[in-house]
Amino acid sequence: MESRKRPAFAQSLALGLLALMFGATISTSAHAQEYPTRTVRLVVPYPAGGTADVMPRILADWLSRKWGQSVIIDNRTGAGGNIGAEVVAQADPDGYTLIATPPGPLVINQNLYQHLDFDPLKFVPITVMGRVPNGLVVNPDKISAGTVKDFIAYAKTNDGKLTDATQGNGTTSHLTSELFQLMAKVKLQNVPYRGSAPALNDLVAGSVDCMFDNIGVSMQLVKAGRLKILAVASPQRVAALPDVPTIAETLPGFAAVTWYALAAPPGTPAPIAEKISASVNEALKDPDVQKRFADLYAEPVGGTPQATAAYFQEEIARWKNVITSAHVTLE
Repeated sequence: MESRKRPAFAQSLALGLLALMFGATISTSAHAQEYPTRTVRLVVPYPAGGTADVMPRILADWLSRKWGQSVIIDNRTGAGGNIGAEVVAQADPDGYTLIATPPGPLVINQNLYQHLDFDPLKFVPITVMGRVPNGLVVNPDKISAGTVKDFIAYAKTNDGKLTDATQGNGTTSHLTSELFQLMAKVKLQNVPYRGSAPALNDLVAGSVDCMFDNIGVSMQLVKAGRLKILAVASPQRVAALPDVPTIAETLPGFAAVTWYALAAPPGTPAPIAEKISASVNEALKDPDVQKRFADLYAEPVGGTPQATAAYFQEEIARWKNVITSAHVTLE
């Protein structure tokens, strides 16, 4: 008799588990439909003032109106973006704390730092907000070179003496510089900061000589005559800056473009990530958002969480190759 009861018990248990799973799916879907019901926090792991901070603020403003809930920026700087990333990695996976960041914490730092207190591969990708070309900008009072060729010649004459500001160790600013040094066969002194804004402040003041920065904010200083841009690092010339050459015109094959993405804490349900992604994609089609992105020389990107995850994997391989080829270390 006991043997006859076992199949019935097993069937009952299986049905119970299916009911729990089905109920959980319904609960997650219902939560995603209601989301958000309170303030959403975008953690930016870099200081205010740079493109990494300005771009998510543009989207936060649009999303606040779309959702009828506040979307706030929380700047948590330091350690090449790792401090802010740790905050998000430890947050509840409910969609109310997200990271808005350039590549560093998501696809670069795992190949650069010996130890991280979070796993970049466990973040839930949402979408890429936009891309901005990097550019070589210099203090005109310290660097008289007007072309990349002249700059390389000057750097070789002053081998290892030119100071190069970066957004921080492991940032695209840093790795773009390392790639340039590798391809141009020059040596620059890396001076890491906590983001573009403080680095640009010192570059304008003459405390450092040059910087490979995304052109979103630095072009405003170029237009004001406080900095000089020698070239952009995009594969082709930027349409809005037709007279500014590419670095690739001097160093064939050179390319370095910074992107800015949203991701959620590990374990965030797919329906929530998809709803956030859909809203961001809608925002990127708004003419006002597009105009504000254009002021940053930014190309709106967008895409699904699945496409974003695939893009992250490609970027991990690309930047790992730069790190390996240029023998980049944090010593």
